[in-house]
Amino acid sequence: MRSARPNIGITAATETVSYGAWEDVPAVMSPAGYVRAVQRAGGRPVLLCPDPEDTRDPGELLDLLDAVIITGGAGDLDPALYGQEPHPEAGPVQEERDAYELSLARAARQRGDLTLGVCRGMQMLNVVYGGSVEQHLPDVLGHEGHRVTRGIFSDHEVGLEPGSLAARAVGGETTPVKSHHHQGVREAGPGLVVTGKDPEDGAVEAIEDPEKPFFLGVLWHPEEDENSRVIEALVSKVMELKESTEVKSAGGR
Repeated sequence: MRSARPNIGITAATETVSYGAWEDVPAVMSPAGYVRAVQRAGGRPVLLCPDPEDTRDPGELLDLLDAVIITGGAGDLDPALYGQEPHPEAGPVQEERDAYELSLARAARQRGDLTLGVCRGMQMLNVVYGGSVEQHLPDVLGHEGHRVTRGIFSDHEVGLEPGSLAARAVGGETTPVKSHHHQGVREAGPGLVVTGKDPEDGAVEAIEDPEKPFFLGVLWHPEEDENSRVIEALVSKVMELKESTEVKSAGGR
C-alpha cells in the first residue's frame, strides 16, 4: 500500500489583491513557491489561514499536520514582540498574522513538531525563543545587498556550520541562496544556535534548535529555488520518522 503523503502546513496571510475584474480584494494567500516545493518533495501542502480559535489553542490544528512552514511575507514582525520601538524603515505590521504564527511556533516548539521558518518566519522562530530582530540590516551591514531591488530576489552565498541541520538540509557547507529582506536576527534566543552566515558581511542566515528533530530557520527563500533541498529535507524528515514509527509498531506485534 502506498504511504499517505505527509501534511505540511504552510502559513498564509490576509493580503489585498487584484484579479480579473476585481480590484483591492482581501484574500488569504501564500506564494505558490511553497506549495510547489512541498509537492515536489512528496508532501501535501495545507494552507493555514489565521484563525482566532487556532490562535488561542493550536494543538488540534497541529495534530492534523506532520510539519509546519512559517513563511516569509511583506509585513515585518511587530517590534513590540521583542521589546523594541519601530524603526523608521520598518514595514507594516499584521497583528492577526503575528498572533497566529507566534501561537503556532510556540506550540510547535513545545511539542517538538518539525518546523521550518523562512525569512520572516525565521525571525518569528527567534522571537519565540526570546531572541531579537535587527530591524534594518543596512544600518549595521553598511549595504542593501540582501534586498537590492524591491520585488526581485538577490543572489548570494551562505556558509553553514559543518554537521548542522542547515548544512544537512542543503547538502553541503555552502549554498547559493535567494534573498529579499531588510531585517534579520540581532541576538539568537537561548536554545537556538547560529549555524549559517553570509561569509561576506556576517549576517545571520540560519538558526536551529539542536535538541529538536527538525527546528530550523533560514533567512533566504528556498521555495523560490527549484534546486534548493531545504523543503525537501523537511518532508524527508517527516517520512523518515513515519517509517521509523511503523517499523517499531510492526516489531511490537
